[in-house]
Amino acid sequence: MPLTPLDIHNKEFSSKFRGYDEDEVNEFLDQVVKDYEMVIREKKNLEEKVAQLEEKLGHFTNIEETLNKSILVAQETAEEVKGNAAKESKLIIKEAEKNADRIINEALSKSRRISMDVEELKKQAKVFRTRLKMLVEAQLEMIENDDWENLFDTEIGDEDELIENNA
Repeated sequence: MPLTPLDIHNKEFSSKFRGYDEDEVNEFLDQVVKDYEMVIREKKNLEEKVAQLEEKLGHFTNIEETLNKSILVAQETAEEVKGNAAKESKLIIKEAEKNADRIINEALSKSRRISMDVEELKKQAKVFRTRLKMLVEAQLEMIENDDWENLFDTEIGDEDELIENNA
């Protein structure tokens, strides 16, 4: 057990012949007591300061741990967000490709229908042209018919005969 200032103060020395001067020893012991008390106070102050600093250190250590955890969570979250963004972009690309395929298929289908409609219109135009040509030829044939010449050569009195011939 360490010495206390009171132990030093209460220490009694036995007297011997030709020993040390008692007043001088007592003064020295008083000085030792004062210095020892000062050292003890300093030690106590330093221990308190160490305790405060350890408390602050503990606080900062907790903050550091919290920050490290926060950084890890942020990194994990960033990786997760990046992964989700990559998945979403792939889904968007797939959806866009599906839509592009659908649009292309619809366009090809419309193109085929239009081509078929054009071919049908060409056929109808050929049929119309052929019929028109036949009609025009029939009309020309009627115009070039000799009956017109007979009509122009016929006299007004011959009308009755013309009517009988045509009937």
